[in-house]
Amino acid sequence: MQRNSFIAALSAIATVPLLSFSSMEKVIKRKTEGFKINAGEGRVHGHIKLKGVNSNILDVKISGSDTDNDLAIFEQTSLSQGKGTPLHIHPGQDEIFYVLEGAYYFKVGDQTYNLSVGDSIFLPRKVPHAWTQVTETGKMMVIVQPAGKLENFFVAMSALDHEPGPKEIEQLFAENEMQVVGPPLKID
Repeated sequence: MQRNSFIAALSAIATVPLLSFSSMEKVIKRKTEGFKINAGEGRVHGHIKLKGVNSNILDVKISGSDTDNDLAIFEQTSLSQGKGTPLHIHPGQDEIFYVLEGAYYFKVGDQTYNLSVGDSIFLPRKVPHAWTQVTETGKMMVIVQPAGKLENFFVAMSALDHEPGPKEIEQLFAENEMQVVGPPLKID
């Protein structure tokens, strides 16, 4: 009996360095120097011009590749009044939006919100949400944690040679760890 307890304790102690090593490996892969992203520029992909959901332009400020996928930050220039995302879910990412210019209408769960310059909103993972641009133009900072595949989604949407229909948009959402669960918001 004591021997089994000793073996179990020894096994537990032996795994600690392996767990520490996997955490250490993540730290080693991270960027070790700071960097600057100039105003009006995207870090990795230049300007990403979306198709389908809206015609907005995204600039990656901090890429998931910069943070070992822990965080991504995008600046979105909104050019699609009355358009926005379908109601959707991110199973593994929280999002924060900070309005820099213009106004937006958001739905998070059962609640709706009007946002204008200086307002922020938190969209928790696993909660259905959508937003629509209210003003003619606007700009938002979007923070995603962890980064997930949202950056890949933006790149895929911009690479299309056509305007995708609802089924194709739903497929692209699914391929990038998101689930469409309803239509886009309408502005009343």
